[in-house]
Amino acid sequence: MSTPDYTLEQSVHAQGYLRVAGVDEVGRGPLAGPVTAAAVVLDPNHIPEGLNDSKKLSPKRRAAVLEALMDCAEVSVAHASVEEIDEHNILRASHIAMVRALEGLKTPPDFALIDGNLIPRGMPVPAQAVVKGDALSVSIAAASIAAKIRRDLLMVELAQQFPGYGWDRNAGYPSKQHREALQNLGVTPHHRRSFKPVHNILYQQKN
Repeated sequence: MSTPDYTLEQSVHAQGYLRVAGVDEVGRGPLAGPVTAAAVVLDPNHIPEGLNDSKKLSPKRRAAVLEALMDCAEVSVAHASVEEIDEHNILRASHIAMVRALEGLKTPPDFALIDGNLIPRGMPVPAQAVVKGDALSVSIAAASIAAKIRRDLLMVELAQQFPGYGWDRNAGYPSKQHREALQNLGVTPHHRRSFKPVHNILYQQKN
């Protein structure tokens, strides 16, 4: 099974770009919570071992890799709010979060490798979209880990404010417990009203 490597970054370096950021987002599918993106600039001489698509790593492994990243890489994490998701749409909101993550890096990068097949509008630097980037590029894999850990922690905090939905376990995704809680406990301020299951419950309540 292949793991991501530094090949894409090297090809960008060969074009004259020195600081390459990997960018990824997490949280497009949940019914609640923001969408979160991270931008990571790795030091080519100090790439932590075990970098991979965050979905392929155990929570313990993800935490260990992020700890190593914080010591040797530049990491920026940003969100787009539930209100922004409902105002624009989830794809546009995820792109807004990606641009914010890039703009949050202490030293601006020269180039960005973006997970997915689209380059967000308003990019502050030249960029390349990379389909399944978190399985190909270590920089994008690093961003996927940083974004997932930050968003999961945020959903654990929100779960304490709004118990019953299981956000500490489902991160806002539509698990059975979450869907039942929506029916029984109702819609919270952190639910995405433009998402069909939430919209349907609000519609039922109205009528």
